[in-house]
Amino acid sequence: MQGKKVYQEQLFNSFRLSDRVPSTNFYRRLKEALNLDFLYDLTRGFYGSSGQKSIDPVVFFKLCL
Repeated sequence: MQGKKVYQEQLFNSFRLSDRVPSTNFYRRLKEALNLDFLYDLTRGFYGSSGQKSIDPVVFFKLCL
């Protein structure tokens, strides 16, 4: 089963990771320059329909970078 990471800030938390990551961070700049949503369609055939969800293909691709 293909997983998809859904990131949501917590409501009552004084620490927000997104505030601590600099705007010059590689992954922030990559997200602005490259839309990797096409990976979901390209990898759909490699995932089953049952079992636990796997790692998000976009996250996996970024980890490989």
